[in-house]
Amino acid sequence: MDKFTTLTGVAAPLPMANVDTDKIIPARFLKTIKRTGLGVHLFDTLRFDADGAERPEFVLNQGPYRKAEILIAHENFGCGSSREHAPWALLDFGIRCVIAPDFADIFHNNTFKNGILPIRLPRAVCDQLMEDARQGDNARLTIDLAEQVVVRPNGERIRFEIDPFRKHLLLNGLDDISQTLQHAPSIDNYEARQVQEKSWMPGISV
Repeated sequence: MDKFTTLTGVAAPLPMANVDTDKIIPARFLKTIKRTGLGVHLFDTLRFDADGAERPEFVLNQGPYRKAEILIAHENFGCGSSREHAPWALLDFGIRCVIAPDFADIFHNNTFKNGILPIRLPRAVCDQLMEDARQGDNARLTIDLAEQVVVRPNGERIRFEIDPFRKHLLLNGLDDISQTLQHAPSIDNYEARQVQEKSWMPGISV
């Protein structure tokens, strides 16, 4: 998992509440267990019409937002089913940070596991950031995870809260497997002791 330290990038305004995981990545694209290749289907029903043509009014089909790395939305982002494909699709498109007043719990947990930073800010602040984002490529936001601030184009610094342990994981690029591998020497020592002390147990081989 890539580390998340400081991100400066284009933010896409998505003034919608209750954006569920089926909007983020429709169920018909869940046939893969790969984390790559889903970005082309991100927000598929919002981005494309029934014939597969782009809907020009949708933000990610417009100018600089095609390369957005930050997404700003309204309440209850990521609600619906628990599919982990939703953060996979966001990450594969290039989104590393989602800002919203709140998130569905399972989606919120899944973002951290995949290197995406979810930031909770009040609705009024999200609306301000959307106005900044509507200025396009000339109005980039900066996310400083170490300092826990969002920096607006005018220089204003907006503080956000984050669980210290999850902050540590993102800063160091640690997913669940990486966390476990940090303890590999202890695990190896434990298994070696089991072989020596309990070789009589089924499944223990010398």
